[in-house]
Amino acid sequence: MAQTAYEGGQGGGATVAAVSVAYATTPSVAVPAADPKPGESGAWYVYKCEAGGVRDAVYRPPIWIPDAPQQGGGAPQPPPAQLAQVARNQLRLPSPGIQANPAEEQLVNLPTWLWLDRGDWGPVSATASVPGVSVTAVARPKSVGWTMGDGKSVTCGGPGTPYGSSTNPKTPSPDCGYTYRASSAGQPDSAYPVSATVHWTVTWAGAGQTGVFPDMTTTSNADFRVAESQALNNGG
Repeated sequence: MAQTAYEGGQGGGATVAAVSVAYATTPSVAVPAADPKPGESGAWYVYKCEAGGVRDAVYRPPIWIPDAPQQGGGAPQPPPAQLAQVARNQLRLPSPGIQANPAEEQLVNLPTWLWLDRGDWGPVSATASVPGVSVTAVARPKSVGWTMGDGKSVTCGGPGTPYGSSTNPKTPSPDCGYTYRASSAGQPDSAYPVSATVHWTVTWAGAGQTGVFPDMTTTSNADFRVAESQALNNGG
């Protein structure tokens, strides 16, 4: 038996072109479909039997078929958290510029001042956008971990204070320094391998939402030569 599907709107709109369906045997009774969801676009469909003497919708009750998803401009937007990940991946964090005093050669038992170039210390941001949605990730330097090459380490809460030319060499740094107790004479190339690692906190905000990423790090390396200081004995 052949059946034809007709479409009518929710309010009894005009019918559209029929679609015929042929059955080799008598179809079984169909279970009525659920009502449309609130605000859902679509139409009710009624099967019309073409066999003579058979009334419409005897074998199949009307069914609701929603409209197909819109393509192109109707594509769903990515969630803000996904855009935030894109923005994070676009962050370009500077490598820390290591500075120290004494500049050329450190001395045993003499305070070493440690600091980073000021241009390498500050917030860095990146933004990812799609039409209608924009999310920005911001990285902020939090602390610096120094490994001094002699098995010791120093953690500083900031970039450190640059050494001033009028400062007494025996004065330790007010916020980031170290004092070597042994020379580097027995080390490879007669120098201690020193590294400075900046820890960055990373947050994001956009589309009315906020979030936090795991910390990021940047690292630079340098070689410090440490010599034995020669003290003068002025005693009799």
